[in-house]
Amino acid sequence: MTAAPPAADLPYFATAPQGVEPLLAAELLALGASRARESRGGVAFDGPLAVAYRACLWSRTANRVLYLLASVPAPDADALYAGVRALAWEEHLDPDGTLAVDFAGSGAAITHSQYGAQRVKDGIVDRLRELSGRRPSVDRDTPDLRINVFVLKDTARIAIDLAGDSLHRRGYRVETVAAPLKENLAAALLLKAGWPALAAAGGGLLDPMCGSGTFAIEAALIATDRAPGLERTHWGCYGWRRHQPALWRELVLEARERAAAGRARLPAIVACDADPRAVRATLANVQAAGFAGGIHVERRELARAEPPRGPAGLVIVNPPYGERLGEQEALRATYAELGDVLKARFGGWQVALFTGNPALGKRMGLRAHKANTFHNGPLPCQLLQFSVEPSAFVDREGADRRRHEATLERALAGGADAFVNRLKKNLRTLGKWAAREGISCYRLYDADIPEYAVAVDRYGDWLHVQEYAAPATIPEATAAERLEQVMTVLPDTLGVAPEHIALKVRSRQKGSSQYTRQAEHGEFLEVREGPARLLVNLFDYLDTGLFLDHRITRALLGRLAHGRHFLNLFAYTGAATVHAALGGARTTTSVDLSATYLDWAGRNLALNGCGSDAHRLVRADCLAWLEHARGRYGLIFLDPPTFSNSKRMSGTLDVQRDHVTLIRRAVALLEPGGELIFSNNHRRFRLDTAALADLAIEDISAGTIPPDFARNPRIHRCWRITAGT
Repeated sequence: MTAAPPAADLPYFATAPQGVEPLLAAELLALGASRARESRGGVAFDGPLAVAYRACLWSRTANRVLYLLASVPAPDADALYAGVRALAWEEHLDPDGTLAVDFAGSGAAITHSQYGAQRVKDGIVDRLRELSGRRPSVDRDTPDLRINVFVLKDTARIAIDLAGDSLHRRGYRVETVAAPLKENLAAALLLKAGWPALAAAGGGLLDPMCGSGTFAIEAALIATDRAPGLERTHWGCYGWRRHQPALWRELVLEARERAAAGRARLPAIVACDADPRAVRATLANVQAAGFAGGIHVERRELARAEPPRGPAGLVIVNPPYGERLGEQEALRATYAELGDVLKARFGGWQVALFTGNPALGKRMGLRAHKANTFHNGPLPCQLLQFSVEPSAFVDREGADRRRHEATLERALAGGADAFVNRLKKNLRTLGKWAAREGISCYRLYDADIPEYAVAVDRYGDWLHVQEYAAPATIPEATAAERLEQVMTVLPDTLGVAPEHIALKVRSRQKGSSQYTRQAEHGEFLEVREGPARLLVNLFDYLDTGLFLDHRITRALLGRLAHGRHFLNLFAYTGAATVHAALGGARTTTSVDLSATYLDWAGRNLALNGCGSDAHRLVRADCLAWLEHARGRYGLIFLDPPTFSNSKRMSGTLDVQRDHVTLIRRAVALLEPGGELIFSNNHRRFRLDTAALADLAIEDISAGTIPPDFARNPRIHRCWRITAGT
């Protein structure tokens, strides 16, 4: 062990999530720092080593505590190496010890973090080997010394990580749920919401959507004066040659004494959630944190939330933000329900709502008196604070009406009148056609005006709106404003209730991503298409279960299927199978790799009274199934995706590459006089007629494009194929 560092102030830097810096600065000053200077992503501070040790043990908001060694020139990797090698590493690391290097930032000549970290490691190792003949090794998980390097322009800041790992890892999280809130961010939100003062006055705390229980546990740590780092077993300072074990033990002993004394001050803290998985995770984490029996955990619906015993305190909640497709309408109702519960039962309480979608916060019917921005990872979020008092209550319906009127006025002034006029024009023409043909599901608008890049499909008295990803040349704010205009004018223009509009964002899909679940509504809507009754789902998947552009194709299959055995390959939700069955097919076989969609196909068949053994559902990779298929079919429908790479497949499917094999194998299953209808929606697809020259092929694409897709005649291609003569 080398000599201890002097008692004079030393330079440090504590990192923190963006937005937390003022809270961290206040913490460090309270812990004895002589100065604290905020910057983006952290706080520089000075003090003796004891202050840095206290920051490791006691900071509730920091990520890391760094002892700043030096700043060295780093115009290139060689200069960085030389600057690092010149530092006295023998004072900090034993030659037989272990190290790890965390490297961030970049310079003009150092753009790869792994290479930068390698050169820093080389500088340290080469110096120690030159001095002692021995060299340290690398341990990325629990090294004796973790070195932190941050490069900005041509300068590298070299520091020793005294924490050794991110301080948000308290050690109590043994179970988790999706997208958990980091512990130090949760603590920062509690501090900003005034929890320490409320707890000191005996007020309780409720988190009605507790997830894995982070708010409740951090609130208990604050209320009982327990150092958040007290139960961590490894620290970055342990292997540092200038570490002072006696000082560290003294500070840990002090922290344990304060925690023991504070245990009696634990107020009523309640964590509940409607999801039993969240409740199980919270119970496990509460026990691991040492608060079993002190924090009350239960499964409870939001509508049944009740105040904990004792004086009014704090309700803190981090509800979903609505990032996934189709969640917005359901979340509007959730936020409104939260507001109704608070106004009915939590008079006098303080409320802190942390959300990445502040607009949803307005659904609560409460006026926020504070709003502060924090980053949850890369996502900017707001902490909205409310007092549950009549003076803060908002007439939600009146506010919604005024907001709608103002937004509509802005939308029309901003250019949405052109979009409205095109909608009305399309409704006049397509509406009459749909009524005449008995069609209730059709495309009403498809990016007719490029500035309003959405598709609007009508499903009875519902609308399905898909926003196309904007080109990179369109600013994100502009695209968001235009989408807001679209969603504002649609209800009035088309006479549809706002809650009957499902919004999704469509971008270029890869593999089976178009079939991936996007939400969890589980709501199905029954629609009619000619003689068929079909189930669609407007929320849970990118597509609804019914490809509207194939309406004419399905009707054709219904006419051709009479008296024939019908095979539907890549059957999806079985809409084509239903038409074939209703058209008089003797049997139907539907093949698809997705169990979800085959179940959907079975429900569609049952809905139409076609649930007998004559209608077979086969879960299989179609390309592989065709290789070994037996039997003969009078009519086959082959509508493969453009590309698929499902993990359940043995390989990949590329319709351009594989279509000849698919068609050949399908034609081999045709009975004499049988027909294959082949279709796909690959915009650049070219049928290899030379490789299929012995077959009779008729391009029927033009005749299968319905009027509502006339503006987009390449929405799909379709061929009628027979074995030839």
